[in-house]
Amino acid sequence: MDDVVKSLSTRLNSVADKSSTRPSREEAEAAVRTLIRWAGDDPGREGLQDTPMRVAKAFREFYAGYGENPGEILDKIFSEVEGYDDIVLVRDIPFYSHCEHHMVPFYGVAHLAYYPTKGVVGLSKLARLVDAYARRLQTQETMTAQIASAMEKALAPRGVAVMLEAEHMCMSMRGIQKAGALTLTTQFKGVFKEDPAEQVRFLTLVRNGKA
Repeated sequence: MDDVVKSLSTRLNSVADKSSTRPSREEAEAAVRTLIRWAGDDPGREGLQDTPMRVAKAFREFYAGYGENPGEILDKIFSEVEGYDDIVLVRDIPFYSHCEHHMVPFYGVAHLAYYPTKGVVGLSKLARLVDAYARRLQTQETMTAQIASAMEKALAPRGVAVMLEAEHMCMSMRGIQKAGALTLTTQFKGVFKEDPAEQVRFLTLVRNGKA
């Protein structure tokens, strides 16, 4: 699984680096006009005249993760933590992503935990890491594995636990149309994978906020 994740991560970063192959903004706006016509509307009418420009601008925000290097986000470790080596957990990190199958949103919260060894990372950096992977065309399963692998590689912790909970619009607003259904994915590494009791502790902290 790690090899697959590494391969996908390399591919995504490679695509992001090939800026010369990226269509121009004018080409992107033309594509939006084509989609508007495909939907059955007139891109020339007053309410839609500036829509292609707005969509192109929004895409820059939605997919800003292609311009992020997850390894650089976690490159600063604070070692002066007075020997702290217990669990570090950041719960309920909101994220917004887009399904790579239908390009419609899925959104929810991420819970990240690790046992530090050489030090700790700034808590805001964990939220940035989530965004770096969320702001791409994604699947929830891949995103979960990517976050866990990035934390393991950068922090060399005794263990990593990642849980994502999300609602997928491709299931809520189209297809089976089951609004409110949540998808939960987890990835455990190190002691979290080896010891079921550690998984229970992580899940208890996520759900109840206490040991």
